[in-house]
Amino acid sequence: MTTQSSATARLAIAVSTSRPGGRYGTPQAALGVVAFSLTFPATAWGLEGFGPWSLVAVRSVLAALIAGACLLALRVPRPARRHWAGLAVVAGGVVVGFPLLTTLALRTSTTAHAAVVVGLLPLTTALLSALRTGVRPSRTFWAAALAGACAVAAFTVQQSGGALTTADLYLFGALLVCAAGYTEGGRLARVMPGWQVIGWALVLCLPLGVPAAWLALAHESVHLTAHSVAGLLWVAAGSQFLGLVVWYRGMAAIGVPKASQLQLAQPLLTLVWSVLLLGEHLTAAAPLTAAAVLVCIAVTQRARG
Repeated sequence: MTTQSSATARLAIAVSTSRPGGRYGTPQAALGVVAFSLTFPATAWGLEGFGPWSLVAVRSVLAALIAGACLLALRVPRPARRHWAGLAVVAGGVVVGFPLLTTLALRTSTTAHAAVVVGLLPLTTALLSALRTGVRPSRTFWAAALAGACAVAAFTVQQSGGALTTADLYLFGALLVCAAGYTEGGRLARVMPGWQVIGWALVLCLPLGVPAAWLALAHESVHLTAHSVAGLLWVAAGSQFLGLVVWYRGMAAIGVPKASQLQLAQPLLTLVWSVLLLGEHLTAAAPLTAAAVLVCIAVTQRARG
């Protein structure tokens, strides 16, 4: 019996480490969070030279071309028919919905204020994941996730002066569609490589992205600057493709709920970038909020489920 139990344990370990990302799931998801934290500052840079519709459409086309080239070069077969509905959810939420809604919001909102969306995204993603997949994290996990969301939301609202604007409608819409895209993408990343999930979702949007980019560029003025080009390249290659590749691999390895809570650190990273790249200012509450968030992240990563 002892030998059989030992063999069973070794088999279980082998299976768990063979999952996408294996024991490197948390570092990969964390790299995704770092990439995403630059999205709002890069978008603000991009808006210096592009209109909101042009920026979103062109970033989608560029990211789709990168993804398509990778899929073609590696001769990746098309996904099974049963996966296309899920890929459409990923495309609608992550490729189109979130970039478009946040870009429209950033026309009148600061990056500090927009970061409140990301502060609430981890909790929303965990909730949708529980409803979609049936996974039920422990009460400890939910308590820590709620505490982290409250800490981040309170800080980012305070940082932006506590004012709510019409941009919040865009931001809360972005929150919902992005959480749906993350949840469905994390589920699909368990049955296909994470980079293929986002790759096919991007390619799926290409037939719409090309005419949308053509129309947007024809009706919105473009003033190319170093900032606008750098911002466009980052949101297309960094946020829209490379960041999502490691993010979905991480979610597949450690689960959507736990991976989502790593994003509690994203608003704080975004605020740091906003200081360094955009010249925005932080309050003295930042270090205290950062410490509280790190504690919440540690608890969610150790909690059962």
